[in-house]
Order: sequence, then C-alpha cells, then structure tokens
Amino acid sequence: MSTFELVCVTHRGLCPGDLPQRAAALCRGGVGRVILREKDLPEQDYEALARQVLAACGDRLVLHHFPALCAKLALPRLHLSLGALEQNPALRAQVELLGVSVHAPEEARLAQALGADYVTAGHVFATDCKKGLPGRGLPWLERVVEAVSIPVYAIGGICPDNLAAVARTGAAGACLMSSLMRCPDPEFAVRELLACL
Repeated sequence: MSTFELVCVTHRGLCPGDLPQRAAALCRGGVGRVILREKDLPEQDYEALARQVLAACGDRLVLHHFPALCAKLALPRLHLSLGALEQNPALRAQVELLGVSVHAPEEARLAQALGADYVTAGHVFATDCKKGLPGRGLPWLERVVEAVSIPVYAIGGICPDNLAAVARTGAAGACLMSSLMRCPDPEFAVRELLACL
C-alpha cells in the first residue's frame, strides 16, 4: 500500500492570516495536496487567489469547481461534486487528475465509473462544518473503500486522535480543513499528524 497522504481543503474564512503563505507552510510540513475550495468566490477572484496559491505550492494545488481555469493556469487537476461531473462528464478528458466528493458507497462507484481518479468520502466524524449531523463512522468509510478500486480520502472531523484508525480502514489518506486553517503553526501541525501514523 502506498503512503497515507494528508490533503488540505482550504477555507480562507477560517484562516487568520495569508492563505497562500499558510498553504506553503502546510506543503513544507508534508501535505500531499491542497484543494482550493473557496466556493463563495466569483471566478475572477478565485483565479487571482489560485495564482497566488499555485506560486506557493506548485503542482500540489488542485482547483475546485472552475474547470475552465485548469487550462488557463496550465494546472490540469480538478476536484468536483458528483453532481457537477454527472452534468458534464466530458470534464474527465480535460484534466489529468480528477477528484470527486461522495457521501455513499454507491456514489463512489458512480464517480469511478465516470472516470474519477480518487474520491473524498465524508463526513466520517462529527465536524463543525456539518453542525448537528452525526458522523457516518469508520465502518461506513470501510464500505466506501471496499466499493471502489480508486483511492478514497476520508474527510470530516479528522484529528490526531482518530487518524491512525482512519488509515486502518484502507483509506488512501485524509482531508482536513478547519484544523489546518486555524492552527497557529501549520508546518508543525502537519508533522504532528504524520507522526500519529
């Protein structure tokens, strides 16, 4: 099995300082990918931020929900909702790396059938991002992993206390948002997480 990978999903609203600088520090710490989520930004503003984060993290950056920018920025890495890929399956041919967010084993199978290279599956544990909703749990994550042959990345409430248990499900990695956006020392936080494995 390949090395368990940590992925940062950005949310600049949670980040007390400069997001590109934080992304660079996370990469220095050992984050494998940075998914630039920022769903509230119009495309022009998203592009400006993406250029800054691209300069900070290079090819670890994955764009989110603006496929036209992949060609414009010469960055053929894209993450989408399953619905967006279903509406436009031709996007598969336009990028080299395609990730899809899923919330059930059958959704993971559909994403794989549509050509996804990996899926993010959640939310596994209770999280502030989904207030009041219980996590789906580790047995659920195992079912998603077993449903597909592509890598599955857990998301939702991942922390040092549960990271090793997530890795034992067969997941290829874990996505973190709030903790990596808020932590005072991003580089140290990633190293600490990796040490839990």
